[in-house]
Amino acid sequence: MTTRIALVTGGTRGIGLGIARELARDGWTLALCGLRSRTDVTDVVDELASLGGAAEYWPADIGSPDDRAHLLQSIVAHFGTLHALVNNAGRAPSVRADLLDATEASFEEVMGTNLRGPYFLTQAVARLLVQQTEQEGMRRAIVFVTSVSAEMASPQRGEYCVSKAGLSMAAKLFAARLAPDHIPVYEVRPGIIATDMTARVKEVYDKRIADGLVPEGRWGRPDDVGRVVASLLRGDIAYATGTVFNVDGGLSIPRL
Repeated sequence: MTTRIALVTGGTRGIGLGIARELARDGWTLALCGLRSRTDVTDVVDELASLGGAAEYWPADIGSPDDRAHLLQSIVAHFGTLHALVNNAGRAPSVRADLLDATEASFEEVMGTNLRGPYFLTQAVARLLVQQTEQEGMRRAIVFVTSVSAEMASPQRGEYCVSKAGLSMAAKLFAARLAPDHIPVYEVRPGIIATDMTARVKEVYDKRIADGLVPEGRWGRPDDVGRVVASLLRGDIAYATGTVFNVDGGLSIPRL
């Protein structure tokens, strides 16, 4: 079987780690990146490798053009090629501020990681993918991990919502552009997922979930998202490029 190689940005913690674990169980070889040092993620990389596929990590800020270029060059030099990209890395605002008080600096910071970075990383990866000859059984694909915040408004973190809405459109644009090249592009929208990012608002959402905010009545888990992404990269859901997959326990269902 030909080795399948996937880049998962932010793949060593939170939702990204949930995705990486499921891909490792499927036998994918993983290229991972994040802001932490290589030493800080040794245990995670070893765990992922033990699940079935090899794993390698590069420190990289996807908001940095130089880091993105170096990351992709390093992956190709190390593995020889790349077959899939999972745009997962993202950040919340450092401070949740009312829409009328939020700063331009915070806006720029969030946009760099959540929108500009994955947009241009996808551009670079797409150029690589379209040059490949699709091998038998070797499916190329791109997944954007956005958020229910791409549509649901949270005035206390406007920059985050705007960044995810923009990323949602990026997924549609790349899906349309890459369809003739037989490279499907999907958008996965997690809801309220238990991660480091949401830990600081756990009590707030515990109460809101108990009050019925989420129809399924529980927090989402990183592996909930991971299983969906793994299914998409396997090709289980064909003829669906550009589709949005909500992984939110029913949170985004319009209700009276």
